[in-house]
Amino acid sequence: MSVQAPSAAVLIRPHLFTPNGQTASDNAFQSTDPTRTPDEIARAAYDESTMVAETLRDAGVSIHVFDDTESTRPDSVFPNNWFSTHSGGRVAVYPMYAPNRRTERRTDVIEMLKHDFRVQDVVDYSGLEHDGIYLEGTGAMVIDHTNRVAYAAESHRANPLALERFCASFGYEPMMFEARDSHGVPIYHTNVMMCIATDFAMIGLDLIASGDRRMEIAERLTAPGRTLIDLTADQIANFAGNALELKGSNGRVLALSSRALKSLTAAQRSVIEQSCQIVPLDIPTIELAGGSVRCMVAGIHLDRRSRMAADVAAGVPAAGTAESAPTAGA
Repeated sequence: MSVQAPSAAVLIRPHLFTPNGQTASDNAFQSTDPTRTPDEIARAAYDESTMVAETLRDAGVSIHVFDDTESTRPDSVFPNNWFSTHSGGRVAVYPMYAPNRRTERRTDVIEMLKHDFRVQDVVDYSGLEHDGIYLEGTGAMVIDHTNRVAYAAESHRANPLALERFCASFGYEPMMFEARDSHGVPIYHTNVMMCIATDFAMIGLDLIASGDRRMEIAERLTAPGRTLIDLTADQIANFAGNALELKGSNGRVLALSSRALKSLTAAQRSVIEQSCQIVPLDIPTIELAGGSVRCMVAGIHLDRRSRMAADVAAGVPAAGTAESAPTAGA
């Protein structure tokens, strides 16, 4: 078992996917595909997200799929930006930078978590949007659940005040740093350049502007005995950093895109395979939106309820008892 690798996750399957025009200004990972119509792109994204859910389930990961049929939520396929879950039964809901992403927050997802898992507390930071303060979940932060550190690259999507507030409440040490790609553009989300697994960490160290901060982060990541996999700027551009360790039925797996896997060297793959089965996922359409597998899969770091406890939480009567049906409008 590993506190870093959840055995369950949430995935949102979009019916009307399209790259988001409101996020293109600061997301250098976004791209377009003029060879396909919007309907073709939407259908392909739906099929890709379905395949991700099925492949991860085949690996023994419990995947909770929610469908999104709205045309006003182009990035709904990336739920890890609006909520996160934490040990001790805690859930955080986050303030989003782009106005058209704020409606991605869904009460049905939170209610599922309360029903199937032990949730003690839901902390909602979304009100910070009114003050222009944003912290886009585990996109803006990459969390070391073992060492209780929240890493965050400075950007429009990661406000230091919000980071401090989250860390003070949830018991993490904040570690913010400046990071830029090979063209000098700030990294918009930390999780495109950094992945922390149980026995290794993948990170684009050269993207971190400060040499001292770079050394400090490398030391903190390797302190518990992790192997550091240093990613190049080109590998980051191919989403090699946007991976997620999960707990499957036969051990830990690393979920990442086929494009990301192709960019890794044989030596880097060897380090990963010492502790994880690599699960490549082919999602070229979804990657047009500037995110990859890690952005799609919101890990659930909560204790699961027993079936009986879940039924009680939902108001299902126990076996051998009778309960009258509620009247209309109750």
